[in-house]
Amino acid sequence: MSQIKEISTTLKQLLRQQQLTYKDIAQRLEMSEANVKRIFSNHSFTLERLEQICQILDITLSDLFLISQKQTEQLTQLTIEQEQELIDNHKLFLVAVCVRDSWTFEEIIDQYEVTEHECIRLLARLDKLKLIDLLPNNHYKVRIAQDFRWIPGGPLEHFMNNEVLVRFMQSKFEHPDSFRFYLRGTYSQASLTIIERKLNQLTKEAAILNQEDAALPLSQRSHTGLLLAMRPWELPLFEQMRRAKCSAQTEQSPANSP
Repeated sequence: MSQIKEISTTLKQLLRQQQLTYKDIAQRLEMSEANVKRIFSNHSFTLERLEQICQILDITLSDLFLISQKQTEQLTQLTIEQEQELIDNHKLFLVAVCVRDSWTFEEIIDQYEVTEHECIRLLARLDKLKLIDLLPNNHYKVRIAQDFRWIPGGPLEHFMNNEVLVRFMQSKFEHPDSFRFYLRGTYSQASLTIIERKLNQLTKEAAILNQEDAALPLSQRSHTGLLLAMRPWELPLFEQMRRAKCSAQTEQSPANSP
């Protein structure tokens, strides 16, 4: 991606975070909304125009360039220490989840029992942990990729396995926006590779939608959990009926390890 496209992408994300629309920018710059859309679409920014938009966002041009550069360095995985600190501090974990979903400072303290002073302190801690870049007036830039993965066997995975997934799957999934589907089959390695690729693509698309919806007010968004999983596995009920020779071969196969 060219540098000007990266700048444009960064600007769009900052506008969404501050819940500013093209119409808002057009009014502040005394331009038509169509012209603003055209500038963003064609990435035809002059330095003067960039500076004007930065003033609306209450950041400097230097801030914008620095944020854009760091955007290409988003974290796809945390360290053990970062994961452990989030698990050990529940309010820090809460705020980290909120900022990943692009909640504003005001929305966090309005929706949860987190005081203004606490939220400022927690955001500063997330900045020190390099999970966000803290900006003026309690704005921030997220450094965690939307589709980041936790460390295999690490603190977050342990927490998810013991505290989240069990409770998540206990639901009856009767809500209109709920969906649960289990499909079994006997697949070739080529087919498994295709399925895995499609699951990864769905994960990325869901992450992008979450990022795009950040521009909407909280009243138009709802907390939603999405679980994607695939592994070599056979229903224990069926496994118990296998002939001894077949069971031994299955147990020795690396693909069927827990």
